[in-house]
Amino acid sequence: QVQLVESGGGLVQPGGSLRLSCAVSGSIFRIYAREWYRQVPGKQREFVAGINSEGRTDYGDLVRGRFTISRDNAKNTVYLQMDSLKPDDTAVYFCGASFGPGSPDYWGQGTQVTVSS
Repeated sequence: QVQLVESGGGLVQPGGSLRLSCAVSGSIFRIYAREWYRQVPGKQREFVAGINSEGRTDYGDLVRGRFTISRDNAKNTVYLQMDSLKPDDTAVYFCGASFGPGSPDYWGQGTQVTVSS
């Protein structure tokens, strides 16, 4: 079992920045990759960013160049630094953990990010 807890969401103006955090506990040694997804009502959950056990990162096309995923292994925490935020980035952001390639096996509860003036 793996437990994920996100934090750091909130309201920010267009062009602003936020940093999300995702702390993990449980069977950490089994985790292959950590990811961030986002979802708006009526749409499918969308891949935002991921980092695997080798430190390789990947980003969704809509956020590449603006968002940065990183991790602190000592704290078992993954971060998502979001810069140059746009209203279209408004969504519930979910942290995920995968035991192998593919979609996450475990999800956090989500944190709301709202970009609005």
